[in-house]
Amino acid sequence: MAVIAGFMVPHPPLIVPEIGKGEENGIRETTEGYEKAAAEIAALKPETIVVISPHSVMYADYFHVSPGKEAAGDFRQFRAGQVALQAEYDETFVRCLCREAQEAGFPLGTLGEREKRLDHGVMVPLYFVNKYLQGCRLVRIGLSGLSKAEHYRAGMLIEKAAVRLDRRTVVIASGDLSHRLKEDGPYGYREEGPAYDRKIMNSMGNAAFGELLEYPESFCEKAGECGHRSFTMMAGCLDGKAVKTEKLSYQGPFGVGYGICTYHVTGEDKGRRFLEQYTRKNSRDIQSRKDREDSYVRLARKSLETFVRTGSVYVPSREETEELPREMTGNRAGVFVSVHKEGMLRGCIGTIAPVTGSVAEEILRNAVRAGTEDPRFPPVGEEELEALVYSVDVLGVPEPVASAAQLDAKTYGVIVTKGRKRGLLLPDLEGVDTVEDQIAIARRKAGIGEEDPVTLERFEVIRHGEKE
Repeated sequence: MAVIAGFMVPHPPLIVPEIGKGEENGIRETTEGYEKAAAEIAALKPETIVVISPHSVMYADYFHVSPGKEAAGDFRQFRAGQVALQAEYDETFVRCLCREAQEAGFPLGTLGEREKRLDHGVMVPLYFVNKYLQGCRLVRIGLSGLSKAEHYRAGMLIEKAAVRLDRRTVVIASGDLSHRLKEDGPYGYREEGPAYDRKIMNSMGNAAFGELLEYPESFCEKAGECGHRSFTMMAGCLDGKAVKTEKLSYQGPFGVGYGICTYHVTGEDKGRRFLEQYTRKNSRDIQSRKDREDSYVRLARKSLETFVRTGSVYVPSREETEELPREMTGNRAGVFVSVHKEGMLRGCIGTIAPVTGSVAEEILRNAVRAGTEDPRFPPVGEEELEALVYSVDVLGVPEPVASAAQLDAKTYGVIVTKGRKRGLLLPDLEGVDTVEDQIAIARRKAGIGEEDPVTLERFEVIRHGEKE
């Protein structure tokens, strides 16, 4: 056997009557959809249920699978400690999944558990499932800060483990939709909120799983969703499978979207190998970008690729240097090099003012640093090089401004300074639409408090390469 079905479900604690105390009546359609989904899960008689939760242990570059024999939890955080759940883990499945990941060189395992207790992203689905099914073993897995494609790959490993063990396995993708549907909701309103919910319910309602990989990160962030990567991992579990799909419900009365869809495997379908399709398309897109790269971006790529592959710094020959534009070799300026992979930032480091003899030297230096020294990411590996997208920003001379009124997030970068602390943010970044956001991010980068007085500078850039 293998993964026989997947279920997309939300996890609003108030759907539990002891917590909602009547408020759950406002999402009755969601409750009814949950009951139907739980009954379907029971009818399938799974041996193992995998629950993917955004509220389990999460790391930036690693998928955590809960270890041990069992775990318990309750809803005390929501003033209903009397509602408690306990689950037996499928240790054999966990070991097999970790072995699959190790063999694939994939960052998934049981290391780094910080909280043994079940989280509400797991408990809400189990609350309903336990009404219809007892004794099924659980695998609990969290999300990561890695790309959507990596979450899809994690799902494919779950399917491989289920096949290797011959387990009847059901996968539950726990996750709410947008949290920004209403002004009086928990996170206010943004137009991306309802737009995301319409789009995701169309994607999931039609089992168009390939679309999940294409959602822009900035769109998801602005929408304030929490379940997209859960749904994407579940989709990976169903890669290459024909599924019978049913959309059971969608509601968002409290400012948060709740959607329920079911997917029963009916056979194989080679046309639904969505990661393979995405990878081919991505490769074509990257090659097209490479063909359009100018001298600035090509130099950044050559610098990082040479260093990663050989451990040596790339030094252009005299002939190569002579072929570079004069403004690269004869001018000095601060330069930022940004590297992206699968739509996500993979590294970005630069200099506000020049520290080398030319723009070309600045690019050579900062490309290597962006790929190997950005503290937010592990160093780029050789296997990643062909998937990287580069951009190079050449900075103009910063000029002081009297107030934020003289800034424009699309036109100017900003530098905030307090004493020796200095933070910079480039202009026209995906997801940074306002001056207020721009200044706030620059403050955080510099470790400057929100209320601390700062001096402001602005600068223009010439950007080489396309925004990811």
